[in-house]
Amino acid sequence: MHLENLVLRQFRNYKEQELTFDNKVNVFLGENAQGKTNLLEAILLLAVAKSHRTTNDKDFISWDAESAKIEGRVEKHGQSVPLELTLTQKGKKAKVNHLEQKKLSQYVGNLNVVMFAPEDLSLVKGAPGVRRRFINMEIGQIQPVYLHDLSQYQRILQQRNHFLKQAQIKRKHDPTMWQILTEQFIEVAVKLTKRRADFIERLEQFAVPIHFEISRELEHLKLEYKPSVELEGSDAAEWQANLYKKMESIAQREIDRGVTLIGPHRDDLFFYVNDQNVQVFGSQGQQRTTALSVKLAEIDLIFEETGEYPVLLLDDVLSELDDFRQSHLLAAIQGKVQTFVTTTSIDGIDHATLNDATTFWVEKGTVTKK
Repeated sequence: MHLENLVLRQFRNYKEQELTFDNKVNVFLGENAQGKTNLLEAILLLAVAKSHRTTNDKDFISWDAESAKIEGRVEKHGQSVPLELTLTQKGKKAKVNHLEQKKLSQYVGNLNVVMFAPEDLSLVKGAPGVRRRFINMEIGQIQPVYLHDLSQYQRILQQRNHFLKQAQIKRKHDPTMWQILTEQFIEVAVKLTKRRADFIERLEQFAVPIHFEISRELEHLKLEYKPSVELEGSDAAEWQANLYKKMESIAQREIDRGVTLIGPHRDDLFFYVNDQNVQVFGSQGQQRTTALSVKLAEIDLIFEETGEYPVLLLDDVLSELDDFRQSHLLAAIQGKVQTFVTTTSIDGIDHATLNDATTFWVEKGTVTKK
């Protein structure tokens, strides 16, 4: 799989820009604040209809425009597929093969990407919400039905929280409504929890040997998905029944707080190196190795799931990695993954992957091929 071209109209600091790419490595060179990251953000949006930087669609649109548009042509399984994403202040419209998709969950998955940016180091040391967003985005790419379930869950969670807040204010609640909302909530919560647990288990299988190699065979990595409440039982029906009992036991506490206290929105992911929690006890080097291992593992997992390697986006991370990790990353992608790299300079990076790259110069929202 690779991205053949990219067209931007009124996106961020790009008025109109059209680019054609090499199917191996493309490097965006330029000083800071010129628009290099905006290019990778556009590719990410074209793939998953979400940004790693903001949730506000207004941020994507040039200040003097009503809307922004991102277009690209993806080569996958021997076919060329045009994708289009229009961004307005009222939301997004997506097209595949010039046909508008009714739901974004039907659009996502046509272009698979893995992004590695400096903020991804917070995947290990950051807040739980960072790791939940990572899980949601990655599962959504390979299992679009997950995005439908997630959207449904967020809607029910909002309704349930509103109900609990009203019950807190009024100091009484409708037991029948509590039961209906709780049963709806549990049904979707169990689906999400099971899919997440399965995904992390598969991701770990790829990440462990990668981490072992990067750490010079000194460290053993372990991933642990930690739901806010464990699924107990042998099947979905039993999980739902046990979760219902748990929510019954904390019903009054939730009403007192006016919020749903357990569920996928409070889950977390833990990383262990040699049985030590990397978030708490790991060095900065161990945290970076863990984040890099997980990102490289994503590439292999997506290949196993789809039969094609995803597009890799590296946003100013080469300078964040030491020579050994840098070399391992570049060697891992060489010749098999279309890669987009942003950097202020490639001086000092002596690797065949970058020596053979197609290079673009980015300056004040204009891109020229070097």
